[in-house]
Amino acid sequence: MLDFRPSIPSDLPRVMEIWRAAVDATHDFLAADDRDAIEAELLGFFPQVSLCLAVDGSDTPLGFMFLHEGHLEALFVDPDQHGRGIGKALVHKALAAHPDLTVDVNAQNPKALGFYEHLGFERIGRSAQDGQGRPYPLIHLRRRADS
Repeated sequence: MLDFRPSIPSDLPRVMEIWRAAVDATHDFLAADDRDAIEAELLGFFPQVSLCLAVDGSDTPLGFMFLHEGHLEALFVDPDQHGRGIGKALVHKALAAHPDLTVDVNAQNPKALGFYEHLGFERIGRSAQDGQGRPYPLIHLRRRADS
């Protein structure tokens, strides 16, 4: 059984565990120094915001997302849970609140791009760098109106 709830401070270790495992499984293009810098940024950022957690029947977080003003800033699922519909369920929850949801995907992460396109997102732009100015191109997506 999958449920959703907002994060609480004691969730941070599990959230970071999910983030690390997911990044290690899907972001092999990240330089080690950049990965470490991003992790340090998130350790300071995540406690300041409310994440939406996907939890199992025993309230163990399996994945999470962060939404800000109709933009999906982060979506990460424990790699052991990939393919079980958790990411899709999180996106559908986001779409219920923001039907014109946008998201950015690393251009070097074709599986994530395919995931969002399968869910009805279309490419609307591209950036040469990520939001922090690092050399990781982004593809900007928006949910298609007819989806």
